[in-house]
Parts: sequence; C-alpha cells; structure tokens
Amino acid sequence: MLKEWTKTSWHDYPALQQPKWPDRQKYDQVLASLSTLPPLVFAGEIRELKKLLADAVAGRAFLLQGGDCSEEFAHCTAPNIRETLKVLLQMAVILTYAGGKPVVKVGRIAGQYAKPRSSDTEIVNGVEIPSYRGDMCNSAEPTPEARVPDPERMQKGYFLSAATLNLLRAFTRGGFAALHRVHAWNQEFVKQSPMGRSYERLANQISQALNFMEVIGISTDVPQLKQAHFFTSHEALFLGYEESLTREDSTTGGWYDCSAHMLWIGDRTRQLDGAHVEFLRGVLNPLGMKVGPQYETDDILSIIERLNPDNEPGRMTLITRFGAGKIDCCLPPLIRAVKRAGLNVLWCCDPMHANTFTAASGHKTRNFDDILSELRCFFELNWAEGTIPGGVHFELTGDNVTECIGGARQLADEQLSLNYLTTCDPRLNAEQSLEMAFQIAEMIRT
Repeated sequence: MLKEWTKTSWHDYPALQQPKWPDRQKYDQVLASLSTLPPLVFAGEIRELKKLLADAVAGRAFLLQGGDCSEEFAHCTAPNIRETLKVLLQMAVILTYAGGKPVVKVGRIAGQYAKPRSSDTEIVNGVEIPSYRGDMCNSAEPTPEARVPDPERMQKGYFLSAATLNLLRAFTRGGFAALHRVHAWNQEFVKQSPMGRSYERLANQISQALNFMEVIGISTDVPQLKQAHFFTSHEALFLGYEESLTREDSTTGGWYDCSAHMLWIGDRTRQLDGAHVEFLRGVLNPLGMKVGPQYETDDILSIIERLNPDNEPGRMTLITRFGAGKIDCCLPPLIRAVKRAGLNVLWCCDPMHANTFTAASGHKTRNFDDILSELRCFFELNWAEGTIPGGVHFELTGDNVTECIGGARQLADEQLSLNYLTTCDPRLNAEQSLEMAFQIAEMIRT
C-alpha cells in the first residue's frame, strides 16, 4: 500500500537527475521564495487541457506539442517567443484545415529550462567539469565556474516563464492568433519556399471561407476565430522547483503543479519507486511519459496505473521515442499490452530524440526523412493494432536554423554550420516544420 501523498512525500524516494546544489541554505531560501509567488498557470486552465486531451484519446482531436529542446534565458525575447508561436499556429491550422480535426496546441515553452544528462560531468578541452543541466541550473559556457549549480537560476527561470506566459496570453487572446491573420504568420524566409507557397494557398482558402461567411451574414467576430487556446508544458525534472509551484485549488481541494499546464516524465526518470513518479502521482495535471526502446512492459503498465489509478482519459499521454529503425519492433508490443490492460492513454510520437546522430561535420543532427519515417510507422502501427495515433511531439523553432538535414530544400551536412544555434538538440526550422505538418495532415485525414 502506498503512503498518503503530499507534495513533499517525494523526499523519501530516490531522486535522479537533480543538480548537486553546493549551497543548500541558499537553495532552501530560493524554494521558500518561489512557494510564495503567484502560480504561473491556473487549475481551471489545466482542467480544460485535460478535457481536450480526453477528446484526443477518443480520436475527436489531435495533440500538437512542440518547441525548444531546452529554452535559454538569453532567448526569452518577444521576437523569439512570437516566431515559435507562429510556427505552432501555422502547423495547427494546417492540421486542422487539411487534416480535418481540431488541434490541441501545447508548447514546450515557458519553463523548459532544465535538461537531464547521462553523466554528472563531461570532459571539455581535457578538463572535467559539471555537465550543463539547463539554464535553470547552470550556464552552457564550458568553464568550471559557469557550471556550478546556482539555485537563484530557478527563480530567474520562474520570472522568465511568467514573462513568456504573459506574452503568449497577449498574442493568443489579443488578436495575433485570429484566423483573419493566417497570412501574417508566414515567416519571410519561408514565403518563397515550396512549403511557404503551399501554406499561402491554404491560407487563401481559409480567407475565402471567412469572407463567404461574412457575405452571407454569419459573424466571424467570435472567440473561436479570433482567439486560440494555447497551453504550456515541460519536463518535470527539478523536483524542488515543481514542489514550490504546487498549490491546492481553492475550488476543488485538488493539488496542481502550477508551473505548467502539462508535465512529462522523462525516459531517464520514470522509475516506479522513484521520486518523480511519486511526486507526479499526486498532482492533477495531464501527464506525459517518454518511452524509449529500453523499456520493460510491466514497468510501463505499473507506472501508468500508479499515475492514473482512476484510468481517467486525458490524464496520461505516452510519448514514444523509438527511432525509425526500432519502432517496428518496439511499438506493437507496448500497444498490445496497454490495450489488454484496458488503460486509457493518448498515443503520441516523438520522432526526434531517437533519430539523432553526429554528422561528418561534427554537428549533432537529425535527418528529416528519418523523422518522417518514424511518424509514418507510428500511424500505420496504431491503425494496424486498432488504436488511435493521437499526437506528435517535436523539437522545433520558428527561426531559420540549419540543424536538421533534409526536407524540401535538401539541407546537406556541409550546410549545418550556416546557422547552427542550438546548445542542446537539433530542431526543425519553420519550413521543415510546415512540411512535416502537411505530411501529418495527410495521415490524419486517412
């Protein structure tokens, strides 16, 4: 029997991937300060997302989740936030209009400042230094001093997340996300590309449909056309930070982690008797769980039952990350086991992480064709098993980066250095993201 959950009960369990904070008194002071600050998101918004994800479980909607691998403090600017939102809005309108299904829009944004690492240290220029664990812990600058974990960075992460959310709410509720502006979302560097022109044709069709509605007397001045529901998510990694932003809802008495609408647990931290599972089982947010090739079926089933004992649709999203070469053998047994157990989960594909390799140039990259291949297999295998492929999870940016090879422009290895900006994993750029959206829309419509 499990002990009664509290937001501090995770302290009694082994917690992996936590920084070794050198000044524990300073760490405790920062967490105490965070616990008094306002929540970043609200319980009612979290419940709304869970309802929408329940629709995706039933095949009535589709989840689009995307954003940076690891956000950086220096990139918390209005242009960067706007460009990321733009590409997600573009992808969503393609999936909705061409795919014929409502899209639940969730960003990896406003809190994705922490990252897991395979080792506590790394060798840089022959010197062993602490690993970079995201801007909420230390700096990516490869010096011993910059890599010392600093708890005050968690507080900075909170304030930058608040600033990001403030701008996202202004954009999505203040007219920027209105369908009348569908043409304005097309980035300049994309417009003259094959994908940009395909998007413009779709945007023209939407504009004509809106104009027709107005001509025949149907008002388009309604929230459904002028606003967008947009939610935030991040990996719940630094448990002290997550605990500090966990609040009891005054209307229901339930506990919610108010650092984001949706939280996910990583492939490295999903131990059944670990601190991350213990913490997340008690908060009422929608939860994701990454599942890579090295999984034990019984463990996955036990974790799902631990995190979702009431088998509530919309609570659990399984985000598979097997790779184009392994999804054929890894996904079907998992689908069959979950199906036999009668568990309500949303099947979502992360086709990015397991398709990473180092190019001849030395850049870490991903091949567009591998990403697309895994996605197609994901859809086909779900269809074959009689389950619903309900979502996708991408690392992407609205910037004109050169980090993933392939796509319509056939970006080559030798071009990666032109604008390779990530300090973490390679991302799809805006044009590649649109191309991916058109491909997914075809699959959704099938």
